[in-house]
Amino acid sequence: MRDNEFEFIRSLVYERTRINLGTDKRELVAARLGKRLRATSSSDFGEYCRILKSPGSEEELARLIDVISTHHTFFFREKEHFEFLRSHIVPEMLARSRGERWPALRAWSAACSSGEECYSLAITFDECLRGSSWGWRIEATDVSESILEKARAGIYDEESVGLIPRELSRSHLQRGIGGQAGKYRVKARLRSGVSFHLHNLLGGEPPFAEPFQVILCRNVMIYFDRPTQEELVKRLTRQLVPGGYLLVGHSESLTAIKHSLTPVKPAVYRRPLSP
Repeated sequence: MRDNEFEFIRSLVYERTRINLGTDKRELVAARLGKRLRATSSSDFGEYCRILKSPGSEEELARLIDVISTHHTFFFREKEHFEFLRSHIVPEMLARSRGERWPALRAWSAACSSGEECYSLAITFDECLRGSSWGWRIEATDVSESILEKARAGIYDEESVGLIPRELSRSHLQRGIGGQAGKYRVKARLRSGVSFHLHNLLGGEPPFAEPFQVILCRNVMIYFDRPTQEELVKRLTRQLVPGGYLLVGHSESLTAIKHSLTPVKPAVYRRPLSP
């Protein structure tokens, strides 16, 4: 991949997603785009760039974003978050729900990838609120339509579900048999509580109006430059109820950026109850 070709791809991805591909990502980009060269019968990266520049290239642009975006995840990744949700956040929000007249516990999985994060949330909420009249609802968004299709299906392999305790797995997953042996599907009752949307976090307004008690935006900001991180945190903060929580990845920190949130513990921040 020539310098001008990488710079074009890098600028295009940044313009569409605000993902900041450093020069150290050049080999990774070239490797991931190999399948797109074969799919478009491009002889080299120069020809592929010409396809991206041509009229009617939106479909290929979407496929470019799909292969560049990182989608490695699994159930209950960074399990400390789910333990804190179970022990502190959900009980706190349940106690506030009557006074606030919240009809349900609402959460946003802001970069849901293939769905493991939002279904881990769903399992946590379902277990915590079992026996309660207060329900829950999860909105899940991602920039990739193909990965959203996988998330909607809710079918996973052993590697993805390995951290789910056995009793929770039996309660919330269906184990495949025959040709589906080794696969697990999230039960329909749980899937019905999650809605999936195509959404660019740095694009227009999100496709929902009601604020959230919890937002998870984990392992996303590591791909953004500082101005983009600040813009994203501001956008997410506006979507939180006063006293609502933002959970970021444990490899991320808001220390170096301007924001109005209060640190609670590593990778957990809270919107103040009052301005």
